[in-house]
Amino acid sequence: MVRRVFFSFHYERDHWRTNPVRNSWVTQDNREVAGFIDAAEWEEIKRGGEDAIERWIDKQIHNTSVTVVLIGSETYNRDWVNREIEKSYNRGNGLLGIYIHNIEDKNGRTARKGKNPLDRWHITENGRKKYLSDIFETYHWKRDDGYNNLGSWVEKAAQIAGR
Repeated sequence: MVRRVFFSFHYERDHWRTNPVRNSWVTQDNREVAGFIDAAEWEEIKRGGEDAIERWIDKQIHNTSVTVVLIGSETYNRDWVNREIEKSYNRGNGLLGIYIHNIEDKNGRTARKGKNPLDRWHITENGRKKYLSDIFETYHWKRDDGYNNLGSWVEKAAQIAGR
């Protein structure tokens, strides 16, 4: 089944590292992506203020079934990433974390592994906290062969969410 995916990540810090993940779908059969944003477009959206960013997030998440959180060294504390996780979960999207710290940036450097933002969010079932990271899977792009497995990871996240 074709899934529409929203990619959530720390744009300023990790956009270069996210490209191999986001672009991997281009060369795969039967894949569709919610869309890409370039630096100029992102700067224009930011100039519109917080309301413009909120509208952009809502528009991008609309009609998606899975949100893929691309985890770099500083993603955990990003307000917009956390807002995207919250909005995605609340609308019933499946969630999926992918560590990207070992993908080289434009200068050929990797980064330190960051904390998983799905560890910040929990639901309460039968009076007990259940973290989103316990419900949804997190993978390492390089170690877990993300290029060949992203489609199955996305499908699994959608099924966990009942999508």
